[in-house]
Amino acid sequence: MLKYYYVALKTIVIKEVLRFSRIWVQTIVPPVITTSLYFIIFGHLIGSRIGKMDGYSYMEFIVPGLVMMAVITNSYSNVVSSFFGAKFGRHVEELIVSPVPNWLILLGYVLGGMARGLAVGIAVSAVSLLFTHLWVENIAVTVTIALLTAALFSLAGFINAIFANSFDDISIVPTFVLTPLTYLGGVFYSINLLPGFWKELSLANPILYMVNAFRKGMLGTSDIPLGVSYAIILGFIFILFTVALNLLNRGVGIRS
Repeated sequence: MLKYYYVALKTIVIKEVLRFSRIWVQTIVPPVITTSLYFIIFGHLIGSRIGKMDGYSYMEFIVPGLVMMAVITNSYSNVVSSFFGAKFGRHVEELIVSPVPNWLILLGYVLGGMARGLAVGIAVSAVSLLFTHLWVENIAVTVTIALLTAALFSLAGFINAIFANSFDDISIVPTFVLTPLTYLGGVFYSINLLPGFWKELSLANPILYMVNAFRKGMLGTSDIPLGVSYAIILGFIFILFTVALNLLNRGVGIRS
């Protein structure tokens, strides 16, 4: 039985990886170009006037946040577009009626989303070397936070795809929820610069914990205790996985 599960999981993951890798000019290159513009505008032009942030040059400070932003947006967008496309094309029903368990289907899509998010994250990290010196203070923290964050937003993208009824529905959350939370998640600044009320309000943003934990792994500095960040991320993964699996088992958005 495990052998058949492995084959099914591998098939789903390969399909998802081939889906974005075949059109890498549309899936990998655009976010790299966009992030390069951030490096030029915020890091080079504006950063030279800002000076140091938490003891690091502004360019060095924003690199972890921009890498994490790329991982978040691409993990999310890969799963939401892929699963909704399967719904729209009516071929997701073939998976649902197959002997493959729903948790394995969910895991396959999540791993596919993680693959794209991490691929773009690595590409952005490579491009950042053109603008600043990059190092990793703690490789274990850096890798685990990247993996967990990619998994979390792959699950979020899956839930969005389940409820989406049109192509417009898969762009609402990234535009009006994900993008604002990302920009307000400490990518470009330290929350220690904020006055009391706004600093406390920022702590309600889950992306803040991911960005700071990733920055802790790369630079060794963070506005949030590392243990708290891990607890928040793992808690959200557990909740979203439970919700996504429950929705899939009930056939929400799939069975008419």
